Amino acid sequence: MGRRNDESFTEFVVERGTALTRTAALLCGARQDAEDLLQAALEKAYRHWGRLDPETDPEPYVRRILVNLAISRSRRWKVLREIHMARPPDEPVASPVHAVELRGTLMDELRKLGPRQRAVLVLRFWEDLSEAETARVLGCSVGTVKSQASRGLARLRERLDTNMAPLGR
Repeated sequence: MGRRNDESFTEFVVERGTALTRTAALLCGARQDAEDLLQAALEKAYRHWGRLDPETDPEPYVRRILVNLAISRSRRWKVLREIHMARPPDEPVASPVHAVELRGTLMDELRKLGPRQRAVLVLRFWEDLSEAETARVLGCSVGTVKSQASRGLARLRERLDTNMAPLGR
């Protein structure tokens, strides 16, 4: 078993940096926070880079670090930043930018979920990992992934039904 070197770390960051930034943004919310989170994760990964098996993909390891940092960070920051939306008008209005509005609302509601539920939903549905892969990344059971995904999706549906009801009907 060989060792990974600095050059392989640089190649990894160049190849997967954009995807990891997107994952970090979904885990923590704002792009600037995501960049800080990813920087911290890459620093941790670099410290142990030489010990990683060169035959295995390091991305799940770095993703796990991202998730752990996001969860730790949210525990430290107990203050939730919520922006309350005004109720949409009673009459549905066809908006040419409805998809953009819906995505923005979805992202806002995703940020309001707890860090574990948000991590499960991001890994399962954004990163398109299987339940088993998500469980491995998070270090939990498949049953935990299923229950967290179910609860997170139910909460999103409930909140989106409340906030978007007139637009969808």
